[in-house]
Amino acid sequence: MNLPTPAIVAERSAQRLPRLALILFCAAYVLPGLFGRDPWRNADLSAFGFMASIAQGSAPWWQPAIAGIPAEGGPLPYWIGALAIKAMPFADAAFAARLPYALILALVLMLVWYSCFHLARTDAAQPVAFAFGGEAQAVDYARALADGSVLALIATLGLLQLGHETTPELLQLLAISIYLYGLAAAPYRATKARWASLFALPILAASGAPAVALVLSAVGAWLCQRSRFSEVRSLTPWLLAAGVLAALSAWEFNAWAWRLKGTLDWEQAQRNLSLLAWFCWPVWPMSLWTLWRWRAHWQGRHILLPLLAALVPLLTSVLMGGSDRALLLSLPAMAVLASFALPTLQRGIAAAMDWFSVFFFSAWALLFWLHYVSMHLGWPRTPMSNLRRLGLGDSFEPSFNPLALLLAALATAAWIALVRWRTARHQHALWKSLVLPAGGVSLSWLLIMTLLLPPLDFIRSNGPLVERLRAHLPADVNCVAAPDQSLATLAALQFQGHWRVEADKTLQQTACSHAVQSNAIEISKGWTLVAAVRRPSDKTSGFVILRRL
Repeated sequence: MNLPTPAIVAERSAQRLPRLALILFCAAYVLPGLFGRDPWRNADLSAFGFMASIAQGSAPWWQPAIAGIPAEGGPLPYWIGALAIKAMPFADAAFAARLPYALILALVLMLVWYSCFHLARTDAAQPVAFAFGGEAQAVDYARALADGSVLALIATLGLLQLGHETTPELLQLLAISIYLYGLAAAPYRATKARWASLFALPILAASGAPAVALVLSAVGAWLCQRSRFSEVRSLTPWLLAAGVLAALSAWEFNAWAWRLKGTLDWEQAQRNLSLLAWFCWPVWPMSLWTLWRWRAHWQGRHILLPLLAALVPLLTSVLMGGSDRALLLSLPAMAVLASFALPTLQRGIAAAMDWFSVFFFSAWALLFWLHYVSMHLGWPRTPMSNLRRLGLGDSFEPSFNPLALLLAALATAAWIALVRWRTARHQHALWKSLVLPAGGVSLSWLLIMTLLLPPLDFIRSNGPLVERLRAHLPADVNCVAAPDQSLATLAALQFQGHWRVEADKTLQQTACSHAVQSNAIEISKGWTLVAAVRRPSDKTSGFVILRRL
C-alpha cells in the first residue's frame, strides 16, 4: 500500500518534551565553560586578542589587529566581543567577551527549534491520517519534531568545542540559523521571514563567509521561486537584496579572500569522510535515513530546504581542504533534517542508539571521575600520572572547588535518572531516541568543565607560558618584539602578559629591548640569549627570550 508520507505517528507519540527539561538540557550545554577559564589556543585566544585590542584602544574599530597584525575577514564578530568588554569593565575581559557568544549559541538552539517547527507544519510533512482517527495533530507533531531537532544539535560532537568558543564561526552559525528560520517560517510569519532573510546574509558576509552568503542567496531565491506558497515566492526579492548587501559588506570590510586549498585526491577524500563521520555524528546517519525514507517526497520544502542549506557548507568544507569550521555551518540544517527521521525509525535502530549512548557516555563519565579522584586523593595513581606525562608536568597543582564538585555530582545523578527513565518500556515520544545522546554529550561537557577544568585550562591556555616568560623579562621592559609568532601567542603576550608587543617589524627594525622567538630560529646579530622556555604541555618546541646587546 502506498502511503502519502512515511510518517505514521499516533497521538500519544506527539507529546512534547517538558519545557523545564528542555531548558535544563540547553543550560547544561551552554553554560559550562562560560566561567572560570582562560581563552584557549588557537582560534579562541586569537579572536579574544582582536576583541581586546579594540576595547583597550590599541587597534581601530574598523581594522582589528594584534601587535600590528590585522585580522582577516569582517570585523563584526570582534565588535561584539569588544562591546561586551567595554560594557562590563568590572568583569574579567575574557568572560565579558565570552558572554555574548554564549547567548549566540542559545539563539542558535532556539532558531533551530522554530525552523523545524515551521517546516513540520507543512502539509507534505504531516503524518498519515488514520481511518478512525487517533493520528498526531499537526501542531503537536511539529513541536515533538522541533524538540528532537534541538536534541539532535546538542548531541552533535562537532558543535561541542567550536560552539563554546568566541570565534567568528559562531556568528556565522547564528547567521545561517537565521537564514534557515527565515525560509522555514515564510508561509506563516511573512514579515519576520523577510527581515530574517535580509539580515542573515550580510551578517554571514561580515563575519568572514561572503562566498557562502552569495551562494545561499541564489539557492534561497530559487527555492522561493518554485514554491506554491505566495508568501514564500514574495521572499525572493528580499533574498536577492540580502545577497547584494552581503557583497557590499564584504567589499567594505575587505572580507574577500581565496581560501580554497589544492585538489581533491584520494587521501584528502578520506580525511573529509573521517571528519564528516565524527564531526556530524549522530545527525549525518539520521539525515541519510531521512533522505531514504522520504525519498518520494524529497522536493517537499521540509526536506529540500535543510538539504540544500547543509550541502552548501559541506561543499565549502571540501573545497577548503576539509575545514571543520566550514562544516560547522551545516549542523543546524542537518539537525532539522535528522529530526524527520524520528517518525520513521525502526525500534531496533532506536534501541541500538540508546544502548550505545548508555555504555559510551557512562564509560566516559566514569573515566572523568577516576581522573578527578586521582588528582585530589592520589589514588588510583595511574590516571594522574598519565595526565602529568601528557602535558601537566610537575608544575601543576590541583585546586579543589566545592561548587564544581556539587554540579558534577548533580549532573551524574541526573544522567542516572535519565537512563532509568529512558529504559522504561512505556516511552512513546518521538524525540525519545535522542534524549540519551544529547544528555550524554551535555553530561560529558559539564564534567569536563567542572571536574577537569583546572588541568585542561593549564594545558590548553597560554597562561603557564606567560608566567614562565614573566620570570625572565624585566618588570619595566618597554616592549617585546615577537615577529613571525602566531596570533594566539601574540594575544597571550599582549593581553595576558600585559606587555606592549611589536610583531609587524623585524628584530633589526624594532626598538624593543627584548624579544620572544621560536627556539628553532637562529639568533639574530645584535641580540643575546636570556633564557629558553616552553609550555608545560610542549615537549619539543618552545621559545627563547632575547635581549638587545
